[in-house]
Amino acid sequence: MSTGAKPNPSSNLPARRRQSVEGLALLAGIVALMWAIEAINSLDHNGLDYGGGIIARDPDRLWAIFTAPFLHASFYPHLVDNTIPLVFMGVFIALRGARRLALVTLIVIVVGGLGTWLISPSNTNTVGASGLVFGYATYLFARGLFDRSWVEVVIGVLVAVVWGGALISSLVPHTGISWQGHASGAVGGVVAAWLLAGRRQPVGWRSGGGRSGAGSGAGSDVPADHRPLHDALDRALGQ
Repeated sequence: MSTGAKPNPSSNLPARRRQSVEGLALLAGIVALMWAIEAINSLDHNGLDYGGGIIARDPDRLWAIFTAPFLHASFYPHLVDNTIPLVFMGVFIALRGARRLALVTLIVIVVGGLGTWLISPSNTNTVGASGLVFGYATYLFARGLFDRSWVEVVIGVLVAVVWGGALISSLVPHTGISWQGHASGAVGGVVAAWLLAGRRQPVGWRSGGGRSGAGSGAGSDVPADHRPLHDALDRALGQ
């Protein structure tokens, strides 16, 4: 009498590895794009900053919420200081795949950019990826709580230990530093963690790292009030 093969947790390892590689490749692409743009920007005497930065409450520059995170005032210290924590935190998100990294990045850019556009002082021009850094940080802090995953909680604690002091000090108003962008990006990270809580992983591993079924649609671990959103995300991403 055949009892059938037991599920093998290692059977998804190649797919998980490929997913992680794709996520890391996307992260590398984001960072490379920022550095390439700054190279062009420096040749143009930072002209791109004025053309693509967020101008507070200027309806004609609302589109700049999508360009401002990729622009910087200088290679050092602005771009370098943003790149180091962006890569450190981005790796933890990228290991869950390119789609997860893309969604978190997009949500933080939209929510953080709109917040910066709304609450920054009039006629200020805001550029830089620091809002995205704050969004990645708060996403990592919050996702373990929303997903009820102790592994993700530990990652959030690690991020807090390494970068918490620097991030908190950056919320204190300083000349030339947009604390409004930092705070808005942080809100965007929490929103991303909430929106993506319990979302089914394409290779079959749940938010806490366990296996889930191979059925279509949002998994049973998705909160009921999130299922319509997750179904829409799945359709948009072609899952």
